[in-house]
Parts: sequence; C-alpha cells; structure tokens
Amino acid sequence: MANRQVTLERNTKETQIRVSIDLDGGGQSQLDTGVPFLDHMLDQIARHGLIDIDIKAVGDLEIDAHHTVEDVGITLGQAITKALGDKKGIRRYGHAYVPLDEALSRVVVDCSGRPGLEYHAEYPRARIGDFDVDLIREFFQGLVNHALLTLHIDNIRGRNAHHISETIFKAFGRALRSAVEVDPRMAGEMPSTKGSL
Repeated sequence: MANRQVTLERNTKETQIRVSIDLDGGGQSQLDTGVPFLDHMLDQIARHGLIDIDIKAVGDLEIDAHHTVEDVGITLGQAITKALGDKKGIRRYGHAYVPLDEALSRVVVDCSGRPGLEYHAEYPRARIGDFDVDLIREFFQGLVNHALLTLHIDNIRGRNAHHISETIFKAFGRALRSAVEVDPRMAGEMPSTKGSL
C-alpha cells in the first residue's frame, strides 16, 4: 500500500491554510485554526478516525468564522482525495452511529468520486459559545466537494447543541475510518463494478 500521508496548502485573500494528514495514523492532532470549537471538532475526527491531522489556518476572523471554517473543510477534503490516490483496495463505504448522552447521530460515507451531502440536523440554539452552528454544514459541504465523497449525516435525536455537533463529528471520523481502510480481501482491486471511482 502506498504512503497515504499528504501535506498541502491553500491560500486565498481570505485564508491561508496548511493541512497534513496520515490516513493510517493513530489519531494524533495538532490544530490551530483560530476557531477553538472547530479545533475541538476536528480533534474528534482525528481521534475517532485514527487519522493524524495537523492543521494551521489564518483567516479573516475579524469578519466572522465562515471563510475559515469552510476553507478548512475544502483543504481537508483536498488532502483526503490526494491521500486516497486511486482508491484501489479500500473498503469504500463506512458508517457509524455515535451517542453522547441524549444525542445520537448516524453518518454514512461512500468514497464514490461523486460529491454529495445530505445533512439533516436541527439545533436547539443558533450558537455553541461563539460558534455559529450553520457553519457545521458549510464545513462538511466544503469537505465533500473536494474529497469527492457522498456523505449522509443524520442527527437522530438530541437536546444539547454541543452534544449534537460532537456526535456528528465523532461519527464522521469513525465512518471515514471504515471507508478508507484497506481491505486485505480486496487485494488491491477497485471497489466498484465500473472499474473506477
């Protein structure tokens, strides 16, 4: 199996972002996006996905966190695509249910090569601390568009906005871990009847 470690940068007038990932890591993270709640959620992806993630972002936070959160999603998505290479031998699909107290979310991933997001989560309040919950969807939309994933996110229940968000990110990490895992029974074959993804 080829090395599935990637480092890349994305620089715009709004953000400067550097992302390093190792799909076969141990769940370590170094995160400095300038958005503490985003760092907390990215750490959930790393720990539960057993993906090493190192992200440094500088953005126009004096305006708001929108550009930073979305562009981190975009850059992480680009890194995932590059790290997956031709996708031969991966399981392709992954899913996870994750609870946190009263909250429960389900996430299903397909490394399909076709970006698509179905995001179904309602929050009891608009902000978690200073973080706008609308940006969670923006993060995943950016990631999906550039990781070329089909991603279904369903919050099944929950009353606490932080709990809801955390179950989504943890479940995403676990589902992604399953989807990108190398299946020894695939023997390097393409996980598609089309012969490509």
